[in-house]
Amino acid sequence: MRVLIIGGSGFLGAELARQAVAAGHETLSTFATRQGSAPGVTWHALDLRDHERVESLVGDVSPHVVINTSSAHADWVVTAEGPARLAIAAARSGSRFVHISSDAIFSGAQVTYEESRFPDPVTPYGAAKAAAETAIRLVHPDAAIARTSLIIGDRRSEHVRLVHDLATGVRDGVLFTDDIRCPVHVADLAAALLELASGNAHGVHHLAGADAVSRYELGVLVAGRDGLDASRLRAGRRADTALPGPLDVRLDSRATQRGLRTTLRGARQFLTAQG
Repeated sequence: MRVLIIGGSGFLGAELARQAVAAGHETLSTFATRQGSAPGVTWHALDLRDHERVESLVGDVSPHVVINTSSAHADWVVTAEGPARLAIAAARSGSRFVHISSDAIFSGAQVTYEESRFPDPVTPYGAAKAAAETAIRLVHPDAAIARTSLIIGDRRSEHVRLVHDLATGVRDGVLFTDDIRCPVHVADLAAALLELASGNAHGVHHLAGADAVSRYELGVLVAGRDGLDASRLRAGRRADTALPGPLDVRLDSRATQRGLRTTLRGARQFLTAQG
C-alpha cells in the first residue's frame, strides 16, 4: 500500500510514518517547513495554502490512501480549507482519505460524545476543525474522519512538555482539575489510523483513550512516569478563568474500538512506570 502522510514531520505524523514503514508500506510524507528524519520515507514539501501544489502532488504520487495529520490551530486556510482541498484531490485520484479531527469540535454541553453527535464548537480552532469535517464529507463521501483527543507520548508531545516545564520551574502556571479529556497514546492512535486506512472504513470514528482524566491528573501521571516531582504541579480551575473553550469533553470510542485490533489504552494504563 502506498501511503501519503500529510504532516509527516509532526508528532503524530512521525509515529504514523514509522509504523507504516515497519508494516512494509511504501511511505511518503509531506512537510511544511522542516523535513522529518524517519528512515524509509520519501519526503515532499507541501504548503496546504497552495491549491495547485496539493492537486499536483496527490495526482503525481497516486497514493492508495492519504492520511491528513496536519493542523495549524485556528488558521482557517490550513485547518479548514486545506483538508477540503486534500479530500478533493484524493477523490479525483481515486485515493482513500483519512482525516484526523479533534474533540475541540464539541462544546462540552453533552460531556460524553458518540460518533453520531453533531459538532457544536465554541472556539475558532474547533470551528475550523468542524468546517473541515463538513467539507470532507461533501467532496469525498467515502472518507474516514477520525476524531481524537490529547495525544501523549514522550516530550515531543506538547502536553508532556508542558508538564515537564511546570515541574522543573521553566514555566509558571496551573493544571486544571475541571478540564477533562480522554488522552490517547500516540502509538495506539497511529496503529488505529493505519487500520482504518488499510480497510474500508468511512464516516466518523472516535479514536480516544479509554480513561477520562483532568489536565491535573494527566500531569500527575506524566510526572510519575517520568520521575518528576508531582508536588510542584499546581492545581486550578479553568472555570475560574476567562479562558475560552469547553471544559469536559469525553469522546466515546467504544463503537470504533469494537472493530479494531489495536487497543486504545487509557492514560491510567499507559502512563505508568512500565507503560
